[in-house]
Amino acid sequence: MTPPQAPPAESPSLGELAARHGLTVSGARPPLGTYIAQLWSRRHFITAFATARLTAQYSQARLGQVWQLMTPLLNATVYYFVFGVLMNTGKHVPDFVPFLVTGVFIWTFTANSITAGTRAISGNIGLVRALHFPRAALPIGLALQQLQQLMFSMGALAVILMCFGEFPTFSWLLAVPALALQAVFSTGVAMVVARLAARTPDIAQLMPFLLRTWMYVSGVMWSIPVVLKHMELPGAVVLALRCNPAAVYIDLVRFALIDSYTKAQLPPHVWALALGWAVLLGVGGFVYFWKAEEQYGRG
Repeated sequence: MTPPQAPPAESPSLGELAARHGLTVSGARPPLGTYIAQLWSRRHFITAFATARLTAQYSQARLGQVWQLMTPLLNATVYYFVFGVLMNTGKHVPDFVPFLVTGVFIWTFTANSITAGTRAISGNIGLVRALHFPRAALPIGLALQQLQQLMFSMGALAVILMCFGEFPTFSWLLAVPALALQAVFSTGVAMVVARLAARTPDIAQLMPFLLRTWMYVSGVMWSIPVVLKHMELPGAVVLALRCNPAAVYIDLVRFALIDSYTKAQLPPHVWALALGWAVLLGVGGFVYFWKAEEQYGRG
């Protein structure tokens, strides 16, 4: 009598077999620390990507890179005609032209960074699908492009301010930490919208309307302290206007560059607000983007 045969051993699953030989899922999200290290190792690519995009941005225009300065200047001219001449909102604002131009230049940096973020994945989908690299390099590179453009604009802004009697003082150095915090904040928001737009492309169509609304409540063309002084607004609205991050960064740069824009016009604890917004959106936006790393370019 033949002894009963042992049941055949179950063959390992594909997952077990892959794990046994050290194989990992293609495009899987790495741990956060590893992800940051990968980004740092590709810092030269990020810088080159931003510079190349900046150089190519106006390559087809006859005036070329001059448009980096002309665009915010033309916007400031239009806003001055509408708000300064037709609506006369500048009658209660000393040095209205420096006030307006500074607001337009600083706002343009944040708005362009966020707009670029909506196209970070969809506008580079071929790169995303062809190469393996931390996807956060794309929104960070696009935000860096806008920061590079802002540096050109700040040179033009300095000339404009001097034409209206605002000459360099030690207080101008305060613009450096203010712009650094704004850059961290804007990059964080760009990463948030990059993830949202990668999943829902309609975000890119909606963003201009959201940014235009945000601009009008950020004191770009009018003074928030003057409005709060002459209008009775609910406490929640007052708090929202004073803590609006775009307005906070604009206020700090105006305070640094314009003599007539004094500490009394700043919201309470303005530097704490600026730092808090930068940390909240910079860190939070980065983590939010990283959590969907394996989804970009799929489907």
